[in-house]
Amino acid sequence: MTVRNLEYAFRPRSVAVFGASDRGETVGGVVAKNMLEGGFGGDVWFVNPKHATVRSHPCYPDARSLPGVPDFAVIATPPNTVPNVVADLGVKGCRAAVVITAGITRENGLCQAMLDAAQPNLLRIIGPDTIGLMIPPLNLNASFAHMAPKVGNIALLSQSGAIAGSLVDWAAEHDVGFSCVVSLGDIADVDAADWLDLLAGDAHTRVILMYLESVANPRKFISAARAASRIKPIVVLKAGRHDLAAKAAATHTGALSGSDRVVDAAFFRAGILRVNGLADLFDAAEITSRFSPLEGARVGIVTNGGGAGVLAVDELSERSGSLAELSSATLRRLDAVLPPAWSHANPVDIGGDANARRYQVAVESVANDPGTDVLMVFNCPTGLVFSTESAVAVSGLAKNGMIGGKPVLACWLGEYSAKEARRILSEKGVASFETPADPVRAVAYLVDWSRAQRALIRVPSSRSEDVVADRGAALSLFRKVAAQGRRLLTEPEAKAVVAAYGIPTPETVVAESPAQVARAAARLLEKSPSVVVKLLSRAVSHKSDVGGVVLNVDSAEAARIAAEAIRRRVDELAPKVAIDGYTVQPMVVRRWAQELILGVGSDPIFGPTLLFGAGGTAVDVLDDTAVALPPLDSVLAGDLIDRTRIGKLLSGFRNRPPADRAAIVAALNGLSQIVVDFPCVVAVDINPLLADARGLVALDARIEIDPAAVEQLGPNPKLAIRPYPAQWERSFSKKGDRYQIRPIKPVDIDLYPDFLAKISPDDIRLRFLAARRAFPDEMLKRLTQLDYDRDMAFVALNVESKTLVGIARRSSTSIREVPGETHFIVKARMSATVSPGLLDASSRCHVMLPVSFCSCRFRTAMVASEGPPTRPSTRRRSRPAGASSQTPWNGTPRLAATYSMRSR
Repeated sequence: MTVRNLEYAFRPRSVAVFGASDRGETVGGVVAKNMLEGGFGGDVWFVNPKHATVRSHPCYPDARSLPGVPDFAVIATPPNTVPNVVADLGVKGCRAAVVITAGITRENGLCQAMLDAAQPNLLRIIGPDTIGLMIPPLNLNASFAHMAPKVGNIALLSQSGAIAGSLVDWAAEHDVGFSCVVSLGDIADVDAADWLDLLAGDAHTRVILMYLESVANPRKFISAARAASRIKPIVVLKAGRHDLAAKAAATHTGALSGSDRVVDAAFFRAGILRVNGLADLFDAAEITSRFSPLEGARVGIVTNGGGAGVLAVDELSERSGSLAELSSATLRRLDAVLPPAWSHANPVDIGGDANARRYQVAVESVANDPGTDVLMVFNCPTGLVFSTESAVAVSGLAKNGMIGGKPVLACWLGEYSAKEARRILSEKGVASFETPADPVRAVAYLVDWSRAQRALIRVPSSRSEDVVADRGAALSLFRKVAAQGRRLLTEPEAKAVVAAYGIPTPETVVAESPAQVARAAARLLEKSPSVVVKLLSRAVSHKSDVGGVVLNVDSAEAARIAAEAIRRRVDELAPKVAIDGYTVQPMVVRRWAQELILGVGSDPIFGPTLLFGAGGTAVDVLDDTAVALPPLDSVLAGDLIDRTRIGKLLSGFRNRPPADRAAIVAALNGLSQIVVDFPCVVAVDINPLLADARGLVALDARIEIDPAAVEQLGPNPKLAIRPYPAQWERSFSKKGDRYQIRPIKPVDIDLYPDFLAKISPDDIRLRFLAARRAFPDEMLKRLTQLDYDRDMAFVALNVESKTLVGIARRSSTSIREVPGETHFIVKARMSATVSPGLLDASSRCHVMLPVSFCSCRFRTAMVASEGPPTRPSTRRRSRPAGASSQTPWNGTPRLAATYSMRSR
């Protein structure tokens, strides 16, 4: 839904507990106890018709009897009473509640009855079947957890109440605190995405941890995660990593794109760091909240024990990490200050007798080496030097957990003698770990998170500039197949589609009989030493399964015999299969080529997916593939290649030259564009795709479509991530100056400071509801880095000066079909004529510009507010006179507007 009214749960001033009791063995009794012992500073009211008092506090029979309107309610009453309690709370004026009660399901009708009772008053429901909600900064413990969490800056969202309670217990032992702990329960209304939207702007929260078992509303979740992860780290433990892979459909991609791989791909594009264990949640939270994303992760190691360094290098190798190669200048500096027996390489073993001074100079030298990105410092206890002295020396070099501007991770081994040293390091902001493998894992988290953050700011366009495509040719083929009631394209048809999007294919001749096969082979053999004869059947997807492929045919007669042999094998192995004919193509022989597979799949949760990896007939056995979510650009396509083992082979080895990487990237971009352009595409296999230094060629292709969706226009509404809406770009000239109006991009963050500096103080106050001179980087990120799903911003740019001269922002409080608000900022005199039919891609409804915005002039004005109000209004704006509401959003929004602008 939205964050509307959720702030009443997050920052309540009064709380009512329904089902409160003096009995400590009941849920209501534990909640009442926790509420009072937690020390919540607001009003606490107990409700239970069976009691006059609870824990010496007045107890009221129902919501109507309460002495005031509670901001927030905790409901722990029997399941059949919950809908009536919710209805009474709504009438009373309460706007948020957590339902702890279990047994409220869709099957028994109580869940829908509860939601129906909440809807008239927009009362938000957390749960049901949850342990409750805890907000430590408010001393609010509205739960039946066995202990209250400490105050800190970590937000925890968990679909499992048991996991939430366990993590609170673990955190207490490790002195970890929380800004909030939310047990999501069965998620009837408020979900993880709503909390992500709220927590993104919470000053008390530095990092968000999540335990998820499912993603109920993927588009909403990805949209919220992409917005929040630009501001603060999100670390997720997703259960169910080893579910059975998807069943093979008409393509290999269906079997290879298992659901968990798609989850990885979705989290990656959303800027989320995924971990595999409960303890990993807090380790990853610490490392990502301490340090900024890394451009590289070459590790320099300083240790007083060679064994610790070797263990770290082993773990680094397991995780495909990189050991820094120290420069000759650094080695000379170390030679000058270290004893002759030092290791003379990285890891830098400074000897078991190393004192604090030796640690200091070695750490400084390695940190200042230009080839080092991250520094690890190890200490093994000895009887020669106190561990605490070395810890003081290292921590004295650190500033904000870094030395020389580079992250430093410390590991003082042992337990009894290392405790004090770890305390010294932690007090100085140095990340401290217990075993050599721990800091290596931490660096791996930082690397993975940094990669995800870089992917987050990529905004592939709905009209990729890297793809030259003939969309009309592809559409004609899809229409032909749909008219025949088919879902599977034949091989020639599929090859024609991928060729229309820039993926090279060999010449393919269709023959209806063995005699025609012979004639086609004779013609092709004039230019090629051999040909390939294949089965053509609309009922067969994998031709090799029925012996439908014959290679290295070197004469016309041999081609005829091959065709007849194919027919006999099909009659024997699949007698019910209809043979439509045969295809003949040149035999492509490339000695050094790698066999690849490119594919499109359809995930039931996250929609279309792209697959890349090692191809050929053994593709399912090799299973060397990686999955990504479309749309792609050249950077994201390159990352997809690099996540496979065959990606390394494509770089060349021994006497084999590198494959044409640019051509492979272009093929991935072309396939991505097919997905964006055609919602009807269900699955694609391009296998094998031969790639070498001369380029690539698709030897085989198969495509499955949904005939009913052929006429549906792109961009594909099934995409979990909206592409940059290039179709909305417009250019115009005014008095010799050229301007461009386009959707905002992340790169526009660099234009905001100069733009805002030229806005008057009064307009700044109106825009931000407060006087402001400085604009934090986090604020500018939220304004410029959109996912084009729930929010849209247009910028007006002077093409010559490359300056920002105007902003129009469209904000929706929900991704559902509800009206939003349109706001304008301009810093130049502008006259605009705007057709009242500006369609928005996020809420799928008309953005009705107020009449005052049409054909009027602005002079350095800011209208309304771009940011969300603290207490969103529920009043729906009226539609301007003459505005039509009959045109539904069809996935291809149109900007029907003309602008004229004059600088001051």
